[in-house]
Amino acid sequence: MTMFVERRKSSVESQPALARRIFGPRPSTLGPRLGAFTLIELLVVIAIVAILAALLLPALARAKAKAKHTQCLNNLHQMSLAAQMYVNDHDGTFPVAYYSAMENGVMTSYAWDLTTIGSSPSRVVPGLLWQGQTAMAIHQCPAFTGGANWANDPFTGYNYNTSFIGHGQFENIPEPAKAAAVKNPALTALFGDGGYSGGANKFMRAPWPNPGDQTFSGRWAGTQAFRHQKRSNVAWVDGHAESWRHRFTENKNGAANVAPDTGF
Repeated sequence: MTMFVERRKSSVESQPALARRIFGPRPSTLGPRLGAFTLIELLVVIAIVAILAALLLPALARAKAKAKHTQCLNNLHQMSLAAQMYVNDHDGTFPVAYYSAMENGVMTSYAWDLTTIGSSPSRVVPGLLWQGQTAMAIHQCPAFTGGANWANDPFTGYNYNTSFIGHGQFENIPEPAKAAAVKNPALTALFGDGGYSGGANKFMRAPWPNPGDQTFSGRWAGTQAFRHQKRSNVAWVDGHAESWRHRFTENKNGAANVAPDTGF
C-alpha cells in the first residue's frame, strides 16, 4: 500500500513536466520578448504605412475633386432649367443681368442670381432668374473659396453671359435677349465658372466687342475660371452642362490682364 501511494504521488508531480514537454514552457518563462517589436520591425511598419498613405492620399484628393466637379455641373444644370422656365414665363425673354432701382426709398440692386435690398443693413434674396424662390446656396461653386466682388453676396462662383444674353442697365443694349434670337443654343454659353484676378465675377464677358457691350472695357474681369482639374464647367443655352478645357486669353482689352487658370 505504501508503495502504491508513493507511485501515485510521483505520477501526479510529474504532470507539469509532462505539460512542458507537450506545450512548451509557460509564457512567463519567455521573458520580456513576448509581444514586443524590435526597432527594425517598427521601422518596417512605419515605412509600409507611409507607402500606403502616399498611394491613398492622391486617390482621395482626386475623388474629392471629382465630387466637387459633379456638384458644380449639377448646380449649373439647375440654373439652365430655371432659365428655360423664366423664358417660358416671360414671352421668350431671358432675365436681365443687372439693374438698380429706388423702391419705397430703399435702393435695390437686382441681379440675375441674387438681389440685394438696402445697404445698412442689406438683405439678400433670390435673384431674377429664380422668380423669388430657390435655395440660394446653389450659387456657391464647391471649388471656389474666394469672396464676392459685387454687393455682399453670401454665395458666389458662377457668372451669366452678360455680353450676349443678359445685358443690363449700363450696357449698350440694356434689354435682355430673346431665346429665339440665339442662333446656336448648343454652342452659346449661358452660365459658367466665373473667376478672374480679383476673385469671383458674376457677369460673363465675350473677348471681343459686340452690339450688346460695344463700349465695355475690362473684358478680362469677365473670364471663366478653369478650377476643376484645369477645366471650366459651362451650362449652354440649350440646357446641357459640360466641362470645357479649351482656354483662350486673347481679348480686346489685352491678354496680359488675364489671370492664370482663367480665360474665355
